[in-house]
Amino acid sequence: MARIDLDLAHAYKLNPQRDEDYALLPLKMTFDDGGAYALLGPSGCGKTTLLNIVSGLVKPSQGGVKFDGAEVKDKTPQQRNIAQVFQFPVIYDTMTVAENLAFPLKNRGVPADRIKQRVGKVAEMLELSAQLDKRAAGLAADAKQKISLGRGLVREDVSAVLFDEPLTVIDPHLKWQLRRKLKQIHNELKLTLVYVTHDQVEALTFADQVVVMTRGRAVQIGTASQLFERPRHTFVGHFIGSPGMNFLPVSLLPGAPAGATTLGVRPEYVTLAAANAAGALPATVTQAQDIGTYWLLTATVADGVLVRARLSADQAIPKVGAEVWLGLVGTHTCFYKDEELVA
Repeated sequence: MARIDLDLAHAYKLNPQRDEDYALLPLKMTFDDGGAYALLGPSGCGKTTLLNIVSGLVKPSQGGVKFDGAEVKDKTPQQRNIAQVFQFPVIYDTMTVAENLAFPLKNRGVPADRIKQRVGKVAEMLELSAQLDKRAAGLAADAKQKISLGRGLVREDVSAVLFDEPLTVIDPHLKWQLRRKLKQIHNELKLTLVYVTHDQVEALTFADQVVVMTRGRAVQIGTASQLFERPRHTFVGHFIGSPGMNFLPVSLLPGAPAGATTLGVRPEYVTLAAANAAGALPATVTQAQDIGTYWLLTATVADGVLVRARLSADQAIPKVGAEVWLGLVGTHTCFYKDEELVA
């Protein structure tokens, strides 16, 4: 395993002049040895480019990449000792499950008894033990992707294992099982894992640290709690959570920090308040959705701004058209200027 330090930018076109010319704007970050990280963001935000720079498939146009303090930007994936798992299974259909899992180890001359031990351990972790003697060609897509995952995890000497949306072809019901398995495997093997996804549930349940990306920028790195409670950028507040954070002009409410222009509060922290209560605004209910374990209330405040509130199922829920007061300011409220969090 390795500590990976990134200090780079990347553009696919020559002589980039504007931010829009970059696939990755200048960034500095570190993946600690043995850590589990996720690169999270919408399609086109730069997360796969960043992963491919770490692996050596792409060379950064500016800056460099260090593994344990040594510059590796000119080295191949093989020289970096990287294992990479792609979106679709990469396996040998003519081989058995056991032969597929053993293949990376045989290529490196690992002793046969050690190969058998390692293959058995990884197969057990991925619940493939009963299929070790079966040919890969006849297996379902999810089993094939498990083999692909196993081929990435079977080596003990890798600097890091990189995952590029590896659960895309997996049935939704099985996704959470595999995410849990990957987390369990990480805790046991202590490998450095970097996982690319556009699915916030995958990222937040798998990774110790999540890198949220948009338009070629890494706008925040943090734990699930940090991203939810204190989004450092309005994009993080919008992208994390279902639904995302409410944003309102601070002009609607007094008491904002100096310089702040936008108030952000998550639906979980919007409350039904008494009339004229401090930090509350009058609103008209436009929709009330019963989600089962909670109600999602949508209302409009001044200037037609929409606000969503996540209310417990056991409280009295106002009807559509009702006039209410919504509490918006509290310990969980955030304030922003130019999309960045104000202290």
